[in-house]
Amino acid sequence: MDAALSEIQNKTQRRRLWGWLSYAFASEVFAVCSLTLFLPICLEQFARDNGYLMPDRTTPCSSKPAIPITPDTGSIDASTLDEARCVVKIGWLWIDSASFSLYVYSASVAIQALTVISMGGVADHPPHRKLLLLSFAALGSLSATLFIALPSTSVIWILCALLAIFANVSFGASVVALNAYLPGLARADPEVIQARAEAERIRMECDSEPESSSSSTSSQNAYSKAMETYNAIVSRTTSRISSQGIAIGYAAGIALLIIALIPVIMMKGSTFSLRLAISLSGIWWAVFTIPGAFWLPGGPRLFGSRNKDVNEELNDVDGVDADDEDWRLGREIVAAWKRLAQMISPSEIRKLRNTFWFLSAWFLLSDGFTTITNTAVLFAKTTLHMQPTSLIVIGLLTPLAGILGSLLWPKLQKTLGWTNLRALVTLIFAAAIIPLYGCLGFLPFFKDGRLGFGGLTTPGEMYVLAIYFGSLYGAFQSYARSVFSELIPHGEEARWYGLYSITDKSSSFLGPLVVGVIADATGNIRFAFFFLVVMLLLPIPILVFNVDVDKGREDALAYASAKLERDQSGSGEERERLVS
Repeated sequence: MDAALSEIQNKTQRRRLWGWLSYAFASEVFAVCSLTLFLPICLEQFARDNGYLMPDRTTPCSSKPAIPITPDTGSIDASTLDEARCVVKIGWLWIDSASFSLYVYSASVAIQALTVISMGGVADHPPHRKLLLLSFAALGSLSATLFIALPSTSVIWILCALLAIFANVSFGASVVALNAYLPGLARADPEVIQARAEAERIRMECDSEPESSSSSTSSQNAYSKAMETYNAIVSRTTSRISSQGIAIGYAAGIALLIIALIPVIMMKGSTFSLRLAISLSGIWWAVFTIPGAFWLPGGPRLFGSRNKDVNEELNDVDGVDADDEDWRLGREIVAAWKRLAQMISPSEIRKLRNTFWFLSAWFLLSDGFTTITNTAVLFAKTTLHMQPTSLIVIGLLTPLAGILGSLLWPKLQKTLGWTNLRALVTLIFAAAIIPLYGCLGFLPFFKDGRLGFGGLTTPGEMYVLAIYFGSLYGAFQSYARSVFSELIPHGEEARWYGLYSITDKSSSFLGPLVVGVIADATGNIRFAFFFLVVMLLLPIPILVFNVDVDKGREDALAYASAKLERDQSGSGEERERLVS
């Protein structure tokens, strides 16, 4: 009987895992293809098709190349840089065409942060988490698909900004709901359940022995070791599932990039070909969400049943009854904002000190990595004058390297015996080299092209850096998500991943905005590399000296237990009040 039940649970776990991975396969295409490549280029091209060249602002930008390049060295002709700048009038403001793309992205992540805050409580309610994910998937995929219907010559071309905002907001909100499944998936893994059961068995033996006996001390030590093993397996399993999601998402992105490369080459990188590529990512997103709609868990209990057993903490992840007849969407949204205020109150920060130290580092890190991806594409297009077909090749190399990186880094971690946190810090150090290298382009012997390369002054260097960055970025996303999953209370995964996303989007709103202002003020987006170096290096001392994952895990468990006791006590008092 137990063997049959175990087999059923394993099959259920595999189906749920495939549902989780299938949505990663569907949605990451938008992130890999559109968000980091086609969308910034397309928005810049929309602005360029409706903009004018500096300084007279009467010559259409579409009549001349974006940036003059010296043919023999491939370096920039600085003497004609200002004349080549393209500006577009939005309302009463003239802004750089590259800045337009950055400002749209900044607006989208700001709205995304507000959306994620409002939806956090909904995503924590089991029957509605899946519905929330699928609703945002539908809105986001539709918004991306509609790019094909909006030509850049239309009088309402500015609607491209609205479609981009809807798509990005929906993507971010759906991913928060997806991430909320991750801790439960890890704790429901057969290896994790077995390790937890062994720890529980030892604990029960320990409880049955007299406290003063020597065997009791031995059992206590055995229980401590069993729990250490259990925590290590949970950490490793979470990292493995997260890495699989990143890898399969990048694989999907590469597949669509290869498909999109055909029309972009045939149409010579026209605005229509870019719109078509974004639309294809929307269609892919919609189609491959369908398996996830069938396989992702949803209903009364996402993991486990109402019958409690020794694995209750593992299986009963969500801790919310589906038959809560008093549940209301509007009330949940209001409660989510109140809950956010409570979560970031000084008393809560003291209880989960390590969690909030990590979030403070994540605030800067997410901005640095996200802004690198956006800035690099615009830098390559407007400063290095790389064609859309070349940018797509870069777009192919980056996720391809990302797949290898997300799969190889866990093996390297296991070989070297590193913790998730140490692997994350190593990745950050390695990533900081990229903007630092770009800053070298200001040195005279790189800037004047005497060496023919160096300091990110030639298109060829972009290909090398794309591979290097890709090998780091996929692993960085995986390890950041894995470390955070170890620091959050059980039963409130969506709320805390919502705060994780809010922290991400709050800073990601700031980064592109600062880069846009730098580009507008200086006319040279290369100055933004100094900003990016600082954004990547500042969080390292926080992670090294202030984040203790083991202590943070204990604090999160104590926090969840205390909240459960308060909730049960409150429910009992409410029942007594109603009876009386």
